[in-house]
Amino acid sequence: MKKKKPQVFFITGAASGIGAATARLLASQGHAVMLADINAKGVRDVAASLGPNADAVALDITSPAGWEAALDLTYSRFGTLDVLINNAAIVVTGNARDVPVAHHQRTININFMGPLTGSLATLERFRAQGHGHVVTVCSMTSFMPFPGIASYGASKQALRAFHHALAFEERNTGVDFTIVHPTATETPMLEQEEGDDACGFAFLADPVSPEFVAETVVTAIRRKSIEVFMPPEQAKVIRLLGTDALRMRKLYAQMEEIGRSAQHERRQSHKS
Repeated sequence: MKKKKPQVFFITGAASGIGAATARLLASQGHAVMLADINAKGVRDVAASLGPNADAVALDITSPAGWEAALDLTYSRFGTLDVLINNAAIVVTGNARDVPVAHHQRTININFMGPLTGSLATLERFRAQGHGHVVTVCSMTSFMPFPGIASYGASKQALRAFHHALAFEERNTGVDFTIVHPTATETPMLEQEEGDDACGFAFLADPVSPEFVAETVVTAIRRKSIEVFMPPEQAKVIRLLGTDALRMRKLYAQMEEIGRSAQHERRQSHKS
């Protein structure tokens, strides 16, 4: 198979988890990567470990000015940009009634408005150069409401709707769009959910590694897939169940008990 020409990637949330794993994989394949994160030290440490074709920038993804500065740096450093990977996100755990409204708002700002802001800023440059690829790392919670992380799921459902609408609008511009929906992944976010009793539902399925998600993302980019679900063998059931509120209510107690049992086992294993 003909080896693909090296490309330039911009990855948000790259100081840890899926973002860092994706940057490592791309760098190992010979691509250039600009790593972005609000955690300036963390993202620079990851970039420094990847060699001369990696660089880092501190970025608040909700800031339009921050995006313009980060993109200017990327084009100055690498001469172009081929692929944007919107990956950064946060989670605030707890029953919705117990979470301050300001925290719900922050989740929406970062998980939805952040990728929206970055996609539009990057799209302008992609349109000008006649090519580019916008990649959204979303979530299977964009199909199934998850108690304990209600705002997170809401932000991801909004993100999926926006991503596809934008892709439809730009279908004749030479810009490609891919969205990937990871299942539960072993990241600091999952560790946070492990510690909150309200989040038992999040442990219904066995989590995957950030490296597994990174491989899925990179494969989807290479194939220019439109939408990818994880894990594929369960995705159809999750998508159908998530849109059937009546059935979910009937099954909820059983599903929650399974998730809480798995959550408890995780806690015990981490104590031993």
